[in-house]
Amino acid sequence: MHKTQENRYIGKSVNRLEDFRFLTGNGAFVDDVTLPGQAVMAILRSPHAHARILGIDFAGVHGLPGVIDAFARTEVAAAFGGALPRIPLRLAPFPGFERMLQAPIASDRVRYVGEPVAVVVAENRYIAEDALEEIAVEYEILPAVTDIARSASGEVLLFEDAGENMGARYQVGRGDIDAAFAEADYNRRERFVTNRHAACPMETRGLIADFDGKRLRLIGAGKVTYFNRRHLAPAFGLAESDIELIEQDVGGGFGARGELYPEDYLVPVASRRAGRPVKWIEDRRENLMACNHSREVVCDLEIAARRDGTILGMRATVQGDMGAYIRTNGGVVPSKTIQFLPGPYRVPAFAADMQALVTNKTPVGTYRGPGRVEANFCRERMIDMMAQDLGLDPVDVRMKNLMTPDELPYRMGELVLNDPDATLDDGDYPAAFRRLLAEIDYPALKKRSGTVDDGKAFGIGFACFVESSAAGPPESARVSLSRDGNIEIRIGASSVGQGVETGMAQICADTLGVPPDDMTVLHGSTTLLELGGGTFNSRNTVMAGNAIRMAAEALREKCVEQAALRWNVAADAVAYEDGGVRHDDRALSLTEIADFAGPLSADATYANEGRVSYSYGAHVALVRVDTATGGVEIERYLLTEEIGRALNPAMVQGQAVGGVIQGIGGALLEQMLYDEDGQFLTASFADYLLPTSAEAPPVTAIALQDSPSKMNPMGFKGAGEGGIVAVAAAIANAVADATGLNIKELPLTPATLCQQSSSSVSQ
Repeated sequence: MHKTQENRYIGKSVNRLEDFRFLTGNGAFVDDVTLPGQAVMAILRSPHAHARILGIDFAGVHGLPGVIDAFARTEVAAAFGGALPRIPLRLAPFPGFERMLQAPIASDRVRYVGEPVAVVVAENRYIAEDALEEIAVEYEILPAVTDIARSASGEVLLFEDAGENMGARYQVGRGDIDAAFAEADYNRRERFVTNRHAACPMETRGLIADFDGKRLRLIGAGKVTYFNRRHLAPAFGLAESDIELIEQDVGGGFGARGELYPEDYLVPVASRRAGRPVKWIEDRRENLMACNHSREVVCDLEIAARRDGTILGMRATVQGDMGAYIRTNGGVVPSKTIQFLPGPYRVPAFAADMQALVTNKTPVGTYRGPGRVEANFCRERMIDMMAQDLGLDPVDVRMKNLMTPDELPYRMGELVLNDPDATLDDGDYPAAFRRLLAEIDYPALKKRSGTVDDGKAFGIGFACFVESSAAGPPESARVSLSRDGNIEIRIGASSVGQGVETGMAQICADTLGVPPDDMTVLHGSTTLLELGGGTFNSRNTVMAGNAIRMAAEALREKCVEQAALRWNVAADAVAYEDGGVRHDDRALSLTEIADFAGPLSADATYANEGRVSYSYGAHVALVRVDTATGGVEIERYLLTEEIGRALNPAMVQGQAVGGVIQGIGGALLEQMLYDEDGQFLTASFADYLLPTSAEAPPVTAIALQDSPSKMNPMGFKGAGEGGIVAVAAAIANAVADATGLNIKELPLTPATLCQQSSSSVSQ
């Protein structure tokens, strides 16, 4: 029996357990770790976007004081038995991508500025970086491909054996798209461009390898440690059990940290060659040019509708700029852009052509809300354009087309190749939008639309969204009770700063009836458990949380069994109640049970069996645009997000507000720029702008809990990405409302707005 009070900790804004060590300076990030005898690695990166490597001369390096080793393609290949491995795909392994995978180090050709060419290992970082300047590399410069149009033309090939620059291409759809457009009273076609930008976590990437050739310990891993171990093992000729990937505290991830990169191979090679531990920490310039970029998508979108604004169909060509190589999950961006183009709306007919093309730029990966940000920007701008063309209120058009509760669950169809069963689960999309409208008093705000006060035009922009969560492999957990009554939780999932320790302790605390402060949560390292899925797609609370619940329930039953054994009564006569067990007037605490029975533990694995949950909601941006300078000031920002059930409302609020601020950066400031030769132009924060507190507006984030997920026992939906996915769309609509400009490209910098305004006047 179980009589623990339900929801004593779930749903409460418990203070974050991990914050004490961070606020007291006791966090342990990878650069805080120093192993005995540790050396330091630095990487010589290509200064050219596209070139043949004719020769590499280390003569100026050998013999330099403090230099331990220097090597390049030949030595790296030898470490892998003579052939360079290719970094594998983790997600979206579409046919054709296998031709364009990246090796850990350049062989005969470099394909982007920043690609690893050679490595130096030295006693300290200063010596290592100085020694890089003594390596002589002879290049034959080749023409660079710097945009999607030139890539598609194939006039310059990045991979000659492939015979094309198209990494992968497929067509998907549902309904009768030709009939939809034939029947339509209205259609419009536009070309939308989302800007290339990146996660830019506060802490740059770093690794420490300790590899003697038989066992490899890699410190600084994160996100998907078990996947990475599974693929590093055969590359190095090791059993998985001979590799340990150890997660430290992580200063931000946002999808970019923890994937397999060239450095995950090069640092172990350096350690084995040097015969000692080797550390590599990238500087900010390296982070900007070599860590995954994301978002760069061109979408040719067409909509068909009736005069009253009823959407009949959409069709699109989505071209994703993959950069120079297809990295572990870069294909997610264009494929998910297509899947989320219909959004939460009733779109009976839909067709799309996905094209993933390579260019001489840094390879791409996922960044918080991959494909969702892009899709929402394109679709929500098109809805506003349609509303204006038809003389309709954009709010009314959205409300008319949002799917209603009686239409859900809704099977989307195969909008991603080989994913035919994606299904939107239960919910009430119009209710989330109505809640947003009620918060802002839309009728009053509507009267200000387009008005100019003190040289600033006011605009209001809406965007609705739907967002998937908790996809991927099973997640595992172990809950243990020690002799002194302490509870330890182990999970295979990782933490990238989102409060995993607190949230997981809350779930365990609710199940066992023990305060979360009495628990220790360990996560992310392959030394903890045999199986782990990792951290992506807002999955931790659903996947790891349910695994913990199951393990805690099993531990609870073990405590009941041990108490029954001690009292010599039947197990069904013993009740588990508020952190202990009871039979008649007798009671035992967990500490007393452990003292009697010894340490106890229980393992569990939770699999969602393909049942993905979808959060949903709406955003609104209220902006003022300086009519002289094009500067955009966000007066206020609001969003609603249905998350099923809030594990910790304060952390949910933090995720939403943080997502909005990141989204503002992507909408207004951030852009990775290249010149026509493929030279990277934004390699510092002087050139690549991020939002600061000065750009942060008042944000109201409303977490709705009216539609708990039926896809997992605790009703959770993901809450990590809803704050960012519709920001660019809402701001773009608001700026268009204020200025009358036909916004189709991001970011909305003062220069681009002024240029577009001048072009509109001249026309």
